Amino acid sequence: MKPTSRTTSWLWAAGFGVAALATTVWRNRRGSYELAGRTVLITGGSRGLGLVLARRAVAEGARVAICARDEQELARARQDLLRYGAPETSVLAFSRDLTDATEVRTLVAEVENRLGPIDVLINNAGIILGGPLENMDVRDFEDSMNTHFWAPLYAMQAVLPGMRLRGEGRIVNISSLGGKVAIPHLTAYSASKFALVGLSEGFRAELNQYGIFVTTVCPGLLRTGSAGHAELKGQHEKEYAWFSIADALPGFTMSAEEAARSIWNACRRGDGELILTLPARLLAALHGLMPGTTTDALAWLNRALPATGESPVGYERRTGAESETPLTRSFLTALNREEGARNNE
Repeated sequence: MKPTSRTTSWLWAAGFGVAALATTVWRNRRGSYELAGRTVLITGGSRGLGLVLARRAVAEGARVAICARDEQELARARQDLLRYGAPETSVLAFSRDLTDATEVRTLVAEVENRLGPIDVLINNAGIILGGPLENMDVRDFEDSMNTHFWAPLYAMQAVLPGMRLRGEGRIVNISSLGGKVAIPHLTAYSASKFALVGLSEGFRAELNQYGIFVTTVCPGLLRTGSAGHAELKGQHEKEYAWFSIADALPGFTMSAEEAARSIWNACRRGDGELILTLPARLLAALHGLMPGTTTDALAWLNRALPATGESPVGYERRTGAESETPLTRSFLTALNREEGARNNE
């Protein structure tokens, strides 16, 4: 009997599922590159995923430097890391503007002077700007590019001379599923994450010859507790409601601890790419095979999202914390709020 189009579609879906499951099992294997005695620099390390990554590095005996902008967050994060048994001198925290190339160079120089040559760089710092395209302006795109493209580039340029000289190194760039598939109401964010994916893949291709392995990480929805820090435009409360609830759904999201374990394992193995969460892998695979069809499907999703916010309020940036409602404080977001309490959010 000749297979119908529906049967073929189900076969493709099943194939994606099996491939995604096999990839999950493979990527949970631990590589041979040990963190003990290494120097690790983590940008955006004061909270959320960056802090959880730092905890695992400290627990494995690495010397760790974290950087972010908020000095109070950094002080709390450093005390958190010291509770994992690290000596006072092996955990440093720096307040820096990573979008300033000079500040990044001086940061790297100080870390290497106090902790030793940087063996592992984790470019994790990020911002989320959400809202309808009509409410976005050029500044939103510039801020996203500065944080997600220029800052990682400055950091990589600063650590690479030493890594080349030693003939080894690890760089991990935390992009997003939004860097593989453009997500409605996250256009500025997605555009900058697409740029980071291209930058990261290009660096990997050219640095492999020096023993330097660059890993591009594209997470789907993670329960890091960071939703309240997202900046929103348009109908702020409605935008935050769909964003924060989606970010806490069981089965569609991954805990920060699980994500950090997978990221470190990928770093040890020197993997080229890691896509986190099964839904993210399926959507990225579907987009790779049928980009036009996937984008058209997302266009239908866009119709269900909040409409453009009225001027001038809709053009204002407000954080998720400023856009809370009883709905976003309900049991629907409980998992994310619990993660936030654990991860200095």
